[in-house]
Amino acid sequence: MFKVKKFIDETIDSLKKQVSGMALIAFSGGVDSTVCAALVNKAVGEKLIAVHVDTGYMRKNESENVKKFMKKMGLNFRFINASKDFYKELKNVEEPERKRKIIGEKFIRVFEKVAKEEKIEYLVQGTIAPDWIESGDSLRDNIKSHHNVGGLPEYMKLKLVEPLRDLYKDEVRKVARALKLEVAEKQPFPGPGLAVRIIGEATPERVDIVREACFIVEDEIEKAVQKGKMEMPWQYFAVLLPIKSVGVQGDRRAYGYVISIRAVQSVDAMTCAYSKIPHDILDKISTRITIAMIDKINRVVYDVTNKPPGTVEWE
Repeated sequence: MFKVKKFIDETIDSLKKQVSGMALIAFSGGVDSTVCAALVNKAVGEKLIAVHVDTGYMRKNESENVKKFMKKMGLNFRFINASKDFYKELKNVEEPERKRKIIGEKFIRVFEKVAKEEKIEYLVQGTIAPDWIESGDSLRDNIKSHHNVGGLPEYMKLKLVEPLRDLYKDEVRKVARALKLEVAEKQPFPGPGLAVRIIGEATPERVDIVREACFIVEDEIEKAVQKGKMEMPWQYFAVLLPIKSVGVQGDRRAYGYVISIRAVQSVDAMTCAYSKIPHDILDKISTRITIAMIDKINRVVYDVTNKPPGTVEWE
């Protein structure tokens, strides 16, 4: 049985011994990185610098909210907008594994630049068990390369520290609650961000489309949960498909992209079941998406796949 207090005390003690110099934490603002930052901050204090990178593939208002949150946590932090660099690296890239590995290496190169400026020795990551299990190794098949595992370059100058490596998501949430972190119930968001919610090339134009669609999905589902109309999903978002379909606007032909809504229930991310969203909520989401992007989206579908055989994210 997982003992939260014992884990927190032992991890802080271990970090004090392990991290002897300046450390950098990759801070996304999600549950994993926030718990990790809180633990390392308790262990080494001012020797920790939290770095949030706006890759251009963040959700609506995400990076600005993360910046405010880092200030609220009292972290020593750096905020870096590297969206142009990430867009450039992913130009003409369509294959999911290539996306993840390019993003993973680009993150490291950004962190190495900060590390050189600040004389940092250690890179702290909020890697958890499903990340390295799905990324595969000599004994396991590669399901998808998580950017913080399979996306790591073969050579990097920083020493890696991963305090949550053996925990599953439900255990990380228990630690977050014990630390009284407001992100304890926040839904997961993939490290590569919206780049893996766009099937095919993740261009700035397509990012704008899926960002708005994700915002609408989250907003409508959260409002429905608050009204008691449905159970809160474990994760819920939109995916932009690489196809266009024929539609009609007024009395003229339209040809637009297809959005898929994805919402699942899970405990540890290793398995999940699709959420049974009431049809009136799906109708609201579909109508709002197609009206908001009437010249770009003309069809919305709902993904009813469990894990397995599907994964939570499409890529």
